[in-house]
Amino acid sequence: MKRTLVFMASALALGACATDPVTGEIIGGRTGTGALIGAAAGAIGGVFAGGNDGRNVAVGAAVGALAGAGIGRYMDGQEEDMRRKVAASGIGIQRIGDRIELVMPSDVTFSKGSATLDPTFMPTLDKVAESLNLYPKTTIDIIGHASTEGADQANLDLSYRRAEAVRVYLQSKAVLGQRIATGGLGESQPLVVPDDTEAKRAVNRRVQIVLRPVTQG
Repeated sequence: MKRTLVFMASALALGACATDPVTGEIIGGRTGTGALIGAAAGAIGGVFAGGNDGRNVAVGAAVGALAGAGIGRYMDGQEEDMRRKVAASGIGIQRIGDRIELVMPSDVTFSKGSATLDPTFMPTLDKVAESLNLYPKTTIDIIGHASTEGADQANLDLSYRRAEAVRVYLQSKAVLGQRIATGGLGESQPLVVPDDTEAKRAVNRRVQIVLRPVTQG
């Protein structure tokens, strides 16, 4: 089963890098037919649009799907569990409808300029994996973001490699690979505009995890 990822123009300001969760193919800023990628909602909107695409089908076949009022209850449970597990970790959690967004600041996940996970953060990421495995009926989008410091392409590459590092770690903790899509947006979606101080740049350097329910139909 093969998906082609399509990027909206807003995500293509610097280009984009992504990995197809079904085929494992690396896809960089090209267009085709299939799921629409790049929709932003709010300040930290998800890169990957939900829907009944190849990933939803694959995950639904493996762990089942949600329907009706059960969707909200399921996401309530996952949100509560995730908040409890990562309390005081530095990870921010936001609930938007049936979507849960986690923001992991780079100062607790990676050294500056590095895509190697900080060993001191791994116990926290273990807790994230525990919650993801406890609530398997969600897809997982992992998106890397960068500040404007440095060259555009280098930031784009670094943001993608950081997202991939998180994916690899989560999969090593038994999180189902079919659930995960990864992407890098470089400096194209800052949380703070402009990031003209080190404090603002530190906020913009982050990895975002977006959880969406796998639904029937």
